[in-house]
Amino acid sequence: MSTTPDATWPLYEVFVRGKRGLNHVHVGSLHAPDDRMALHNARNLYTRRNEGVSIWVVRADAITASSPDEKDPFFAPAGDKVYRHPTFYSIPDDVPHL
Repeated sequence: MSTTPDATWPLYEVFVRGKRGLNHVHVGSLHAPDDRMALHNARNLYTRRNEGVSIWVVRADAITASSPDEKDPFFAPAGDKVYRHPTFYSIPDDVPHL
């Protein structure tokens, strides 16, 4: 019985920056034996039509993320940092779009 690559190779998350884009966007995941092969496979799998100008591959086990269950307390603004809220000064009428 042989083991499949999915069972033994680490999972990588793939991010591609498009020709017209400024940011890398998550495009999918893949399994690979090492970083170099993950980058090579990501290029072959996710940029076959010259869509990208830059690729990032990140091992999934190296990503630390916030929990959706903690979104309210984690992203709540700090009440003790009043300088982050423009409530203590007036905006002149002749300043548009502020």
